[in-house]
Amino acid sequence: MFGIVRPCSHRLGDALKTEWMAHLCGLCLALRADHGQFARIVTNYDGLIVSVLTEAQSERTPAQRRTAGPCPLRAMRTAPVARGEGAKLAAAVSLVLASAKVRDHVADRDGVLARRPVAAAARRVAAGWDRAGARSGAALGFDTALLVDAVDRQTGIEALAGPGTSLLTVTEPTETATAAAFAHTAVLAGRPENTAPLAEAGRLFGRLAHLLDAVEDKETDAASGAWNPLTETGTSLAEARRLADDAVHGIRLALKDVRFVDDRLVHVLLAHELRNSVDRSFGTTTCSHQPGPYAPGTGNPYAPGPGGPGGPGGPLPPEPPRRDRRGLIAGCLVWAGLACTCQMCCGTFEDPWSRERRGGLCSQCDCSSCGDCCSCCDCCSSCGDSCCCDGCGCDC
Repeated sequence: MFGIVRPCSHRLGDALKTEWMAHLCGLCLALRADHGQFARIVTNYDGLIVSVLTEAQSERTPAQRRTAGPCPLRAMRTAPVARGEGAKLAAAVSLVLASAKVRDHVADRDGVLARRPVAAAARRVAAGWDRAGARSGAALGFDTALLVDAVDRQTGIEALAGPGTSLLTVTEPTETATAAAFAHTAVLAGRPENTAPLAEAGRLFGRLAHLLDAVEDKETDAASGAWNPLTETGTSLAEARRLADDAVHGIRLALKDVRFVDDRLVHVLLAHELRNSVDRSFGTTTCSHQPGPYAPGTGNPYAPGPGGPGGPGGPLPPEPPRRDRRGLIAGCLVWAGLACTCQMCCGTFEDPWSRERRGGLCSQCDCSSCGDCCSCCDCCSSCGDSCCCDGCGCDC
């Protein structure tokens, strides 16, 4: 899974988490139904926003959901999943953009893609995804040539960019591609009046996605010698942060002009979660659901510092009894079972070797404390229990 919008289940609440998972699974199953099992590898968090936007502009009908069978990624549980034109458009867009991502990695000679046989195979896969996305898009009245053209122009722009080049010149192809995808959700929903504001929201979303990807990859790109827009254009992190904040604000303003039937999930993903994505990428957020370090004097006998582990006379946390520990082979078998049923991702589980109780990866979220997570709205009436601002009083 890839994408910049990775919501935390604690912030979504049960109702919106179910909706979000319905769109995520709907995108995955649409890829499988139209393009085969292997295409499911391009399922991504940002692509499902296209499905969410389409449904948010439409009256809800029973035909928009179906019950999917057990899946390892849902810990072998059934679930309601989204279906229809929104999921199919999300699948088409995901295929084309994943193809672009593969070609970008091939051009940068990343990892095993530096080997010619592997790179050639990757290019064939990418070309197949382009054709598949074009077929699906055409069936929905969406010309994916807009996306392909934007991707092709990206290479030329990067080749000419250098110190002093505006960073927005580099992000323009991504902005154009996402603007087209967002705007077409209004066409599918029969809401032509929403086309312009959604195109603006999509343009800024594309800018933000490109910026955050550049920020997150800056150090690794520098180490590997790969092309990075911040480095090549000489853009500082402070300027990148300013552009990212402006994009988030612009998306919120654009969404105010969109006529939605039910905008709760859209609001959480594109108003709240984008802010969290920016904070995460720039390293300015912490998770309130993860236990942080204890300060001395807090009553925790295992706190770091004097009296804690490593301090004078500090006690060590008790080890689980040796008789309760599993052996290497038995632990590996249990680990495989937990991984295959996704208990390591979606729930709590017993450590395969020490038998300690642990939280799944989903509980190790990036969510901020409620005191600073909402700077956009007084939205409790809109978000219900998913909103973490509890009537903070700011204007939406």
